[in-house]
Amino acid sequence: MGWGCVRHFSEPDVVGRSVPRSRRGLASFVLALACAACAGPDAEQIRLCERLIPALENEPVEIVAGEEDLVATHAVIVRYRTGLTDEPRWISCRFGGGGLDRDRMRLVGVVTDRDGPLSEVAVFMLRQYWLDLYEGQARATGPGAQDREGGARGVLYLAQIAVNGITLGGIYGLLAIGYTLVYGIIGRINLAFGEIAMVGAYATFIGVAALALLGPGALPLGLIVVLLAAAAIGAVHGFVTERLVFRPLRDVPSQAPLIATVGLAIFLQEYLRLGQGAGERWIQPVFTRAHELAAAAGFAVTITTGQILILLLVLLMYGLLWLLMARSRFGRAARACADDVGMAALCGVNVDRTVALTFSLGAAYAGIAGFVILMRYGGVGFQDGLLVGFKALTAAILGGIGSVPGAMLGGLLVGLLEAGWAGYLAIAYKDVALFALLAAMLALRPHGLLGQPVRLANDQFRARPA
Repeated sequence: MGWGCVRHFSEPDVVGRSVPRSRRGLASFVLALACAACAGPDAEQIRLCERLIPALENEPVEIVAGEEDLVATHAVIVRYRTGLTDEPRWISCRFGGGGLDRDRMRLVGVVTDRDGPLSEVAVFMLRQYWLDLYEGQARATGPGAQDREGGARGVLYLAQIAVNGITLGGIYGLLAIGYTLVYGIIGRINLAFGEIAMVGAYATFIGVAALALLGPGALPLGLIVVLLAAAAIGAVHGFVTERLVFRPLRDVPSQAPLIATVGLAIFLQEYLRLGQGAGERWIQPVFTRAHELAAAAGFAVTITTGQILILLLVLLMYGLLWLLMARSRFGRAARACADDVGMAALCGVNVDRTVALTFSLGAAYAGIAGFVILMRYGGVGFQDGLLVGFKALTAAILGGIGSVPGAMLGGLLVGLLEAGWAGYLAIAYKDVALFALLAAMLALRPHGLLGQPVRLANDQFRARPA
């Protein structure tokens, strides 16, 4: 049901081209992750240290180099020149931690070649009043600050919103795939996928805490292990959900399974609250170094290393799902069950196992979405799954629930809508606008952009008027 959009993936010429691309994508993701984590000194700490220089120098400065300071732990040194002399100067910044420590970006000490170690009061003033206001000062006094409505600046601002929206849309798309896979095979919606994503996020927090104890050297491969662990934990929760909640109610001709998932969502929330505590869990965001894509009129379009890695991961997971559904025995069984469960069973397909594996696969993608949410935004709470889950469900419905490409498209649209609304209109109303769009879509096109018309009570498809 609704898997017609996936069926063309099995064409040999398409699949033949997809396999090497997916392998190259996996290698590129692992290489990018390893390079970003093992590039020597902490790039984000160096960038923060560079921001201190204008507070200490009245002349224009030229950055010469940034490197690890071997004199102290968790310290970097930035060498620079002022506009009045060619004699090199330096500033050393000490931080509260390294790697994945929570205080990795907390400035605790500053040493300069001219004044030596700064006092604790001076460091506090720099941290509290200079660093927090630095970006706003740069925007207010930088070149082009008086031309905020210029055409070039407006285009670049729109491009920056698009970058942020695409990244956010990829996260929603990963979670929307879970809704789509389950609905496509049994015609039911599991409202607890948002909470399963939070389970993956909490598992990620525990894994990151363990990596912090091992030190920065464990970061590249360690994060990949944490990612796989979050996916595996999500898959286990999906399997148990199918076995204990959906299988007994699968043939019930009512909305009992949907109501049961509401109870399941509440159970998982309390399960996280009691098991991990009611407080939010925070880590220091990693891979936050910004790369400039374009600049004009005093505005620069940037993309962070973390956003690049998220996009690579999302594309990789989309590609792997594509291949799984097109070339594997499980994919053929899942498409057969989606078309006609009874006929698939008569043809020898193990329906119970196929449905259980589909639940596990969708929950694994939810766990990966939880991993990305925590690594991208740095914080997670046991109650966050409700809103995140409903936004991902909105994405699945907009794209066409039951259609895997529709889930990807819906996630992209929701991410762009959120980023665009927050960039141009009152941010307090962005969720109102999103769910208003959902209501309009359900009224005008209930099967979504790429989905098939809904199955009616008499078990027949009827084309809806355009």
